[in-house]
Amino acid sequence: MTTAQENLNISLIQTHLHWQDVDANLNHFTDLISDIATTDLIVLPEMFTTGFTMQPELNAEEQGGNGLQWMQQIAKQKNCAITGSIAVKENNHYYNRLYFVFPDGTYQQYNKRHLFRMGNEHQHYTAGDTKIIIDYLGWKICPLVCYDLRFPIWSRNTKQNTYDVLLYVANWPEARSFPWQQLLIARAIEIQSYVVGVNRVGLDGNNINHSGNSLVLSPKGETLLNFTANNTKCKNVSLNYFSLIEFRKQFPAMLDADEFTIS
Repeated sequence: MTTAQENLNISLIQTHLHWQDVDANLNHFTDLISDIATTDLIVLPEMFTTGFTMQPELNAEEQGGNGLQWMQQIAKQKNCAITGSIAVKENNHYYNRLYFVFPDGTYQQYNKRHLFRMGNEHQHYTAGDTKIIIDYLGWKICPLVCYDLRFPIWSRNTKQNTYDVLLYVANWPEARSFPWQQLLIARAIEIQSYVVGVNRVGLDGNNINHSGNSLVLSPKGETLLNFTANNTKCKNVSLNYFSLIEFRKQFPAMLDADEFTIS
């Protein structure tokens, strides 16, 4: 018998970001989050404190810096988990680091594996090499970052370590909004998992526009929540654990999945 909480309530925040202005962004998110009554998990975009900056030497925080401390404060105040990525400096390396902060302030972290070559991210940041699966309220959550979406092997569900929610935080440009949406749908179908994709909106400091188009999808690839393009919004969705398990029982495609290792 599963011990998972039956419904996982998630609050997604799709918004513009103040370019390389940590204080302005934290104040902005504090205001948006103040309107959330109760939730289990708040999801913020990629590099939510700065925007997708390629100047980490000027903008990255040290491990345990202001952004993480703010997340810990919000998690405790709202009695929920919160996740999003931040530019972080550690041991003379810069990382695009996703934090998943639990209600008690403890956290797990994931360093973005696939760095966006076309934006020179690989020249400024160090790639991660470890995928994590988070156990929260009995749900297994796999958090990834933006460009990771294009690499299905990295997100693949396995028989040995099956997760329930695949979560992407992003700064995905409007020019490629079609593949953003289609790839999210593909991931949901191929791994038979809920998929949550949270993207930003608005122009960044490089004059690149982002349309949002944040999505939540069922394990069948059906749309459960769809954000209107270019709007700043906080929306809530509830995922049902037993619907997921029942679908996997009825259509157990994972039993025929290929075995592989990643090196």
